[in-house]
Amino acid sequence: KYYPPDFDPAKIPKLKLPKDRQYVVRLMAPFNMRCKTCGEYIYKGKKFNARKETVQNEAYLGLPIFRFYIKCTRCLAEITFKTDPENTDYTMEHGATRNFQAEKLLEEEEKRMQKEREEEELNNPMKVLENRTKDSKLEMEVLENLQELKELNQRQANVDFEAMLKQYKELEEEQRRKEQEEDEQEMKAMLEQAQNRRLLEDSDSEEEAAKPRPSPAAPTKPTDILQEDPQPQSKKPRTESWERSVGKLSTKAQLAGLVALRKQKPHPALDNGMESRGSTASTGTCPGLGPGEGSGSPQGGLAPCSEPGVGSLVWGQGGVPI
Repeated sequence: KYYPPDFDPAKIPKLKLPKDRQYVVRLMAPFNMRCKTCGEYIYKGKKFNARKETVQNEAYLGLPIFRFYIKCTRCLAEITFKTDPENTDYTMEHGATRNFQAEKLLEEEEKRMQKEREEEELNNPMKVLENRTKDSKLEMEVLENLQELKELNQRQANVDFEAMLKQYKELEEEQRRKEQEEDEQEMKAMLEQAQNRRLLEDSDSEEEAAKPRPSPAAPTKPTDILQEDPQPQSKKPRTESWERSVGKLSTKAQLAGLVALRKQKPHPALDNGMESRGSTASTGTCPGLGPGEGSGSPQGGLAPCSEPGVGSLVWGQGGVPI
């Protein structure tokens, strides 16, 4: 918002509103009432669009008093009522009469009589004594009437209090007995369950102990191996899968073909000696043996030919036959 440089808020004219200005408000009827014009009943809680104003020259302990204007729902006659802060209520002013005021009128009458009595007792001590005696007599009469009513009710009712107490005690004892029986049944059921569980555990342990253990001794007959339980089927697929993925572990039978034995060469001096005596050595060799594998070793070994019926030569040191 723009304010010019020569703006002076003191020069703004103030809005002068009348003190008895009325406002339109939405309210509900604070009590039951009846219209004086047409006799229509207006119940408590009915909503109206009312006009509200402040009552001039009236206040209670600095609190303002407000007046409300409403219209009858049937004849549109104007009805007015005011606030009553002294009694925290509303007072009917014009156009209708308030219903169901008997209790309020009675309370007002009691307050008026109490106030008059206090004023009389304030300056007359004999009046105070008379009022006290009257109050005591009235209290005694009330107590006597109450006792008579109690006796009359007892005569008409014919209630036996002893029988009532006895019946109540019997009910308590029966309830206590039922609770004890229920507790005993629960304890028995729990004990039976525990005993059954213990018996099952004992029977399981006895069955395990009675099972025959496999003997580690080897079968005595060749046909006993057929009567033994075969190897569990669960282990075979495992070994087969292992051999398929990794391969079998190496054994001597498989590695035998991979290892080549190195042949030993004979000594040259021995070869010459054997050539010079080939004719004699050929007659003494064992049949079926290769060269250098005879029963008589040129290295001086004393090993006769094992074949029966065949003559053998025994070689000494230096290739000299013995």
